[in-house]
Amino acid sequence: MELIQDTADLSAYLAADEVIDHHHPVVRATAARLAEDVADSYAYAQAAYEFVRDTVPHSADADDPRVTWRASDVLALRTGICHAKAHALAALLRAEDIPTALCYQRLTHDDGSGHVLHGLVAVRFHGAWHRQDPRGNKPGVDAQFSLNGERLAWIPDPASHEADYPVLYAGPHPAVVGALKAAPDRPYLWRTLPDSL
Repeated sequence: MELIQDTADLSAYLAADEVIDHHHPVVRATAARLAEDVADSYAYAQAAYEFVRDTVPHSADADDPRVTWRASDVLALRTGICHAKAHALAALLRAEDIPTALCYQRLTHDDGSGHVLHGLVAVRFHGAWHRQDPRGNKPGVDAQFSLNGERLAWIPDPASHEADYPVLYAGPHPAVVGALKAAPDRPYLWRTLPDSL
């Protein structure tokens, strides 16, 4: 699948906003700690990915009802669904000047009761975009940081009306942010997240 930038302006993939608030002290401090122990931007990207994947539990896995959406809150509270974790990873990467996009998949709900939009990021290295899934591993899910072939949590099944969306967004999709902001808790969010773009 060919990944398509939603803007030709690469600097848009380094920008801060209300959601990817990489100038926030929590984001800056986390990025600085992660950068201390690495040799270059590739190693930093992997360290940031593994930090978000492994130390910020997916709120469904942890049965945490809290809903986070702003990157700094995800890092401070250490909880979030896939979209929130993607926002946190994007902020950490952009904090170190690594162009990062938000991207999406349409997947079947775990219980088979329809579809849901799943959030990922893409990082730009070697003049190309590489998708990464910081959702968090669990039995049956083994996502890994990779610049040599995707190692995502899931591969969409077109026969089940699942899909990869090729667009790389400079900012999080408004429908996702709207659902996250409006949700008082995760059970409510599960009923209101968009199921497609």
